[in-house]
Amino acid sequence: MIRPIPKPWIDAIAPYVPGRSTTDDGRKVVKLSSNENPLGTSDAARTAFAAGALSLDRYPDAAAADLREAIGAAYGLDPARIIYGTGSDEVLHLATGAFAGVGDEVLFVRYGFSVYPIAARRVGAEPIEADDRDYATDIDALIAKIGPKTRVIFVANPNNPTGTYSSRAEIARLYAATPADCLLVIDQAYAEYLEEADDDGGLELAKSAPNVLVTRTFSKIYGLAAERIGWGYGPAEVIDALHKIRAPFNVTTAGQQAAIAALGDTDFVATSRNHNLQWRAWFEEEIASLGNKGLRAVPSKANFSLVLFEGALTAEAAYNGLMDAGYIVRWLPGQQLPHALRITIGTEAEIRGLMTALRKLVEAAG
Repeated sequence: MIRPIPKPWIDAIAPYVPGRSTTDDGRKVVKLSSNENPLGTSDAARTAFAAGALSLDRYPDAAAADLREAIGAAYGLDPARIIYGTGSDEVLHLATGAFAGVGDEVLFVRYGFSVYPIAARRVGAEPIEADDRDYATDIDALIAKIGPKTRVIFVANPNNPTGTYSSRAEIARLYAATPADCLLVIDQAYAEYLEEADDDGGLELAKSAPNVLVTRTFSKIYGLAAERIGWGYGPAEVIDALHKIRAPFNVTTAGQQAAIAALGDTDFVATSRNHNLQWRAWFEEEIASLGNKGLRAVPSKANFSLVLFEGALTAEAAYNGLMDAGYIVRWLPGQQLPHALRITIGTEAEIRGLMTALRKLVEAAG
């Protein structure tokens, strides 16, 4: 039968699998699988979002002018050099769409964000994976993989799904090794969870470097995951190219208004960051106490922890056992991590309850 045939590079894509929100039997339980803000959304952002309902009959501002102005004011950036999208995912896809294609290579680290190989294959480019260093980004391994066909390099900092962090010096070293005709994309989806001393210098690089794009999102610490609002910053020539293939009206009116209000609610952001610092540290200490049972938490700078299961209790058994106990986390066999669970840092009650359930599973496994 004659029918449309997808391009071979499209057939090669392993679709993105989001974190689940229900159990196998359809129960809604505590969701700790998608790195959402357990404190919700700021009241200011909710109020602004509701006001957006007054103009449902009109297209949103296609230029997102007020949103770009607000982002620029918050971070000391030129609004004209800001790109916006349906989550930072769209901006990542725009980067590969504008700067890579058939015969090119897109480079990223093993255990990197699963959107990177999808974005590469979508445009016919070849995804190239560099070795990790104990689940962290190995800058030397990335540099060693740079070749004449490399057109885009992705580095998430902090990294998803491992939570690991590359220092300012390491990012600077990667940039120094990046060819002038290659775009370095620094994916900072979790940057707001960092303490000030941990700034990797990505935005400063993007202000002056001709080939650096930084991406961020309102889905995480700002609690606007449902609205899918992301943005990026880079040189004018790069941003102009991304705008050429950006979907029109890609950020809703209510979403733009909510994001502007969220930027202004610095108290909510600080509270969310401090909550995460406190309970991530508590959770990692609890996991460390089970080290003799084969559990290990990869040190994280994000709002989640990657827990490795190297003893009697397997990650798959823990995943199913936690689901039965009322907690959904992220099991990652599709990302070469069948022995690991990515666990979002939830509320105090959620993370304490999960830890109690996990201890019971560990004890039962012997």
